[in-house]
Amino acid sequence: MDVSLFDFDLPEELIAQTPLENREASRLMVLHPNDEKIEHRHFSDIIDYLEPGDTLVLNDTKVLPARLFGTKKETGAKVEILLLKQLQGDNWECLVKPAKRITLGTVIDFGEGKLKAECIEVADEGRRVLRFEYQGIFNEILDELGKMPLPPYIREQLEDQNRYQTVFAKHEGSAAAPTAGLHFTEQLLKRIEDKGVNILFITLHVGLGTFRPVKTDTIEDHHMHAEFYRMSEQVADTLNQTRTDGHRIIAVGTTVIRTLETIATKCAGHFEASSGWTDIFIFPGYEYKGVDGFITNFHLPKSTLIMLVSAFSGREFLLSAYNEAVKERYRFFSFGDAMLVLERKKN
Repeated sequence: MDVSLFDFDLPEELIAQTPLENREASRLMVLHPNDEKIEHRHFSDIIDYLEPGDTLVLNDTKVLPARLFGTKKETGAKVEILLLKQLQGDNWECLVKPAKRITLGTVIDFGEGKLKAECIEVADEGRRVLRFEYQGIFNEILDELGKMPLPPYIREQLEDQNRYQTVFAKHEGSAAAPTAGLHFTEQLLKRIEDKGVNILFITLHVGLGTFRPVKTDTIEDHHMHAEFYRMSEQVADTLNQTRTDGHRIIAVGTTVIRTLETIATKCAGHFEASSGWTDIFIFPGYEYKGVDGFITNFHLPKSTLIMLVSAFSGREFLLSAYNEAVKERYRFFSFGDAMLVLERKKN
């Protein structure tokens, strides 16, 4: 399938640069693929579409201050790195810029001798494996020296770093936020729970697999990088009971979709306590097994995320919805507005 089939025109001024003051004040586009109906609401209205007995699943990963700025020990040249995932011990897979400056054995200093790293492996697409050396606790040093890894299309400074975290963020390890979850407040979650909706949490640490651009001409040639996920036994049991009782599983964000579909695929449509690495790539033709609807943001043209949503909603209907979102001046991407997709259209 040609990647160009998932392209659309997006005016640059619609790319949200800052979050709204009130998280749940974002706009909400509601898609009903079965009858190709579109509604325009606000995010706080999400509760109107959730029914008692439904289960809402969120990703409780926490974004690390994973962007570090350093200098090469040998030359003093400036280097920027993004921590992608922890390997063994103090070894991390990282994105490095400019990558050509970092070769095997290169040592990078990140300020006053508190943190340094040596390149121990060279990979493709600007990736390197770095071994870090430091005194103290690594996460505390990151809090001091690191910056929040905002996407490159956001050029404004973020005054409150917590606005790139969900209110339920718990387990550190992500290189990017699960942005669909940014719209929720503690008050909104309480109102949803009071309605009789189950609220569950899984963990998927967002890495290169989620935001890496597609550089191939055909979808089938693209390879997803693996990301770590975890689901508890209690969550798995509640999900299975939701299905048994005839209620819906609603995923919050593409990271939750990928986790649920990974486990449901492995377990023949059921859920089991599980942890591991997933490189699942969902695009039209994929048969959904674990999700009955989902909340998501508006995604980049030709991205794996818009392909994932298309597999559920149908490509042509989704692109028509995106064109309407442009016409109606919705805000796009990480700090933008949201979309609720219910029911499912066969591809």
